[in-house]
Amino acid sequence: MTQARQHHIQVVAHRGASEDAPEHTLAAYMKAIEDGADALECDVRLTADGHLVCVHDRRVNRTSNGRGAVSALELADLAALDFGTWKGREDSAESPDWGDPSLTSVLTLERLLELVADSGRRIELAIETKHPTRWAGQVEERLLRLLGRFGLAAPATAAESPVRVMSFSARSLHRIAAAAPTVPTVYLMQFVTPRTRDGRLPAGARIAGPGIRIVRNHPGYIARLHQAGHQVHVWTVNEPEDVELCARLGVEAIITNRPRQVLSQLGRG
Repeated sequence: MTQARQHHIQVVAHRGASEDAPEHTLAAYMKAIEDGADALECDVRLTADGHLVCVHDRRVNRTSNGRGAVSALELADLAALDFGTWKGREDSAESPDWGDPSLTSVLTLERLLELVADSGRRIELAIETKHPTRWAGQVEERLLRLLGRFGLAAPATAAESPVRVMSFSARSLHRIAAAAPTVPTVYLMQFVTPRTRDGRLPAGARIAGPGIRIVRNHPGYIARLHQAGHQVHVWTVNEPEDVELCARLGVEAIITNRPRQVLSQLGRG
């Protein structure tokens, strides 16, 4: 893949190495680090007692053996649930034993930040705030407070920051940009709207985050985003032909469930 080697593409593990291990678990992130991922992606939601946890859905029904909305449950309630065995049930031919329950219990963002801090190499974090939620702006407030405890809320420049905040909510990104102007922000897009068609992003957003469907259907849009001065981080890129397309278009980051395979395809495996 000659085009891919013309520039460095950051490989971001989507919910960890989530093809190989249950998404958003310590197991998935440890595997992603072991696989050599440049960055880890996670979704964050606020529990009823104010903890940020890495859970994608509004409810825990799909990814755990429990039920209910994350925002209505306390951390202790979530800690009693198993977020791992569903992964084994998906594929009856292979039902892995994840062993240590701590590897598949609910993951707090604080624990993930500790994992990255202890990894021994630079690993970036792409943190997605999920909206709408009953907690609204408290999500960003708690996130910046936690990042501040790890010395990550006020990088000297955006380029130096190992953490970026992503969201489909322009309001969420605006809150982050207002409170922490040097923390990079990524505007996630499922569709190209009239407002963003010319490459402009909402106020407070610095990086474009189009889904792979946009890239496939409107490859010229990537050039417009670059011409407007924005980096492009694409999700969720799992198929070899999509990796090839992203490399050819010169995107800056590929967010994937398969970090090891993508790194290998980019000549870095």
